Amino acid sequence: MASITIRNLDDDLKTRLRLRAAGNGRSMEEEARVILREAVGQEMPPSKGLATTIHELFKPYGGVELELPPHEPMRDPPDFS
Repeated sequence: MASITIRNLDDDLKTRLRLRAAGNGRSMEEEARVILREAVGQEMPPSKGLATTIHELFKPYGGVELELPPHEPMRDPPDFS
């Protein structure tokens, strides 16, 4: 099993962890493991694409009808000779 060291932990946070662990009948170390398991073990929601996120952001404002220019035949490519 791996181990981890957490430095610069606020005294208040350590006290709250100790109290939480005591309330659950566990050591501080075991309580920290439980907290990490719960936090990291949760499934991450599937990520949406950028276009979907933008669409959902602007959807409440309604759509916009754009007038497209008529299609024209392709121009001849430039001659660089």
